[in-house]
Amino acid sequence: MKKKNWIGLCLFLAVFAGEASCQDKEGPSGTSSLKLPAGFQVNVLADQLGSARHIAVSPQGDLFIKLNSARGGKGIVVLHDEGNGKASVKRSFGDYGGTGIAIKNGYLYASSNSDVYRYKLNEQNEVVDPEHPEVVISGLTSRRTHNSKSIALDNEGNIYVNVGAYSNICTEFEQQDGCPVLQDAAGIWKFKADRLNQQQSDGVRYATGLRNVVGLDWNQQLNQLVVMQHGRDRLHDLFPDLYTEKQSAELPAECMFALKEGDNVGWPYVYYDWQQKKNLLGPEHGGDGKKEADPKFLKPLVGYPGHLAPNGLLFYTGDQFPARYKNGAFIAFHGSWNRAPEPQAGYFVVFQPFENGKPVGDWEIFADGFAGGSDHMQPGSALHRPCGLAQGPDGSLYVTDDAGGTVYKITYKK
Repeated sequence: MKKKNWIGLCLFLAVFAGEASCQDKEGPSGTSSLKLPAGFQVNVLADQLGSARHIAVSPQGDLFIKLNSARGGKGIVVLHDEGNGKASVKRSFGDYGGTGIAIKNGYLYASSNSDVYRYKLNEQNEVVDPEHPEVVISGLTSRRTHNSKSIALDNEGNIYVNVGAYSNICTEFEQQDGCPVLQDAAGIWKFKADRLNQQQSDGVRYATGLRNVVGLDWNQQLNQLVVMQHGRDRLHDLFPDLYTEKQSAELPAECMFALKEGDNVGWPYVYYDWQQKKNLLGPEHGGDGKKEADPKFLKPLVGYPGHLAPNGLLFYTGDQFPARYKNGAFIAFHGSWNRAPEPQAGYFVVFQPFENGKPVGDWEIFADGFAGGSDHMQPGSALHRPCGLAQGPDGSLYVTDDAGGTVYKITYKK
């Protein structure tokens, strides 16, 4: 890989974050450890930005990167892709951390863990007044656990917001009727994207029974919201007579759901077993690892092995990659922490083929090696953990990493 001139970016980061990484990006902290299919190559555009979560890319090649925690008092970093393997820094703004960010109809939308803001864009898709965002939604349920507010927008003026369950499986509320978490969390809420100062009660609970969604995207081919759910934990810990440690490491599935209004995925009563390919009744509610759930609960499009933590979802619509990737899904799996005694897994980007709006064939690992080798396959030691995905105007794929603060650009050349 050709060496990069990082001086301009490093000088900015030294001021912006109080530290910078200016070394050539080779080795585990750069790109040489990443494994990609033949014909693909990767460049590191930035490093040590902070906890880089989701990313939005303008038609002009500006990268809007949302930081989970604001650094230097700023939670959104804007880079410009120069198209030569380098990025220049444009600005940083927004005094809040968070995950969600998206561009739609002349606005940049960004979320904290409790609110959603928007910024007017000019004809070059640059933010006009970064210091004075408009408040679209405020006061969303946020109770530390699963509190990131990921967002997606449709083509009819609506914005969809994840409000994750502040619980693993609602057992701490077992003395109450039902699961009270479902009243104001564990679902997707729909709001009008052009209406300001909305509260959660002004939105529509679009879908419920979703433990936590971080990766989501509006599928243009399906004209439908598609989400990735993080599955529950502790099957063996809570029910050692029903589940082995190995089963608890591999189950339940991390699931891809295509949602329509009114859908109920079933949390905390149901989970999906990707090995049996069935929705099963949870053990807290009479399940035994074999009893099937009520068919009223939505089944996933695809179930993936447990605890891989799907944090990013992107349906690829570009023309740069080979034709088989068109309209398929890329998923960023952030990586596991609780697959013992099995090895920890994830820390990769996978590709799920689609055909005529439906998943076909097996999923495949597309980009691997982010963690930096088997010795780093733990959240606390992983050098990089893929989180956000975005498509560039030329069909390139951008990947963010919230452990090393890296932004990768993946391209294809015949």
